Amino acid sequence: MAKTHIAPTPRPGSPRIFTVREHRVILDSDLAQLYGVPLKRLNQQVRRNQERFPDDFAFTLSAEEWQILRLQNESLSSAHGKHRKFQPYVFTEHGVLMAAGVLNSGRAIEVSIYIARTFVAMRDALANTREFSKKLDALERRLESRLIEHDQAIADLLGAIRELMKPPQPPRRPIGFS
Repeated sequence: MAKTHIAPTPRPGSPRIFTVREHRVILDSDLAQLYGVPLKRLNQQVRRNQERFPDDFAFTLSAEEWQILRLQNESLSSAHGKHRKFQPYVFTEHGVLMAAGVLNSGRAIEVSIYIARTFVAMRDALANTREFSKKLDALERRLESRLIEHDQAIADLLGAIRELMKPPQPPRRPIGFS
């Protein structure tokens, strides 16, 4: 198995969205809290409707992933999740929306819209960051090529100055009789 990489979302105030297995996900306990339902009910509905939750909608964290996530996030160590009996589910953007459908409550639908907007905002921010990075790379390449040109011009100028600084050679006497 490849090395697990889990990255927390740096945005304070937003639902805790993490990157796990190259997917942005939210923990089942956070989702249940947002939807205003008990965690047990959410997980029960997911198990009853497994065909609605393929691996790109929701998946169970491995023990290693859960341990890494808990170590990186103090709130997970001290609050919900410290004494869990089972590994938690995590939900991608599509899984969040599907969970709202299987829970079928007004609050779940309202919150799923909010969470979907949060995922979209994160995607837009990532796209903007990538676009900015591309522009920065292009600028760096242009500056580098200009610097190379300037370095050559400076080297030529210094060479000319060195030539001017050399003392003039005394005139040579012609060879032979004059």
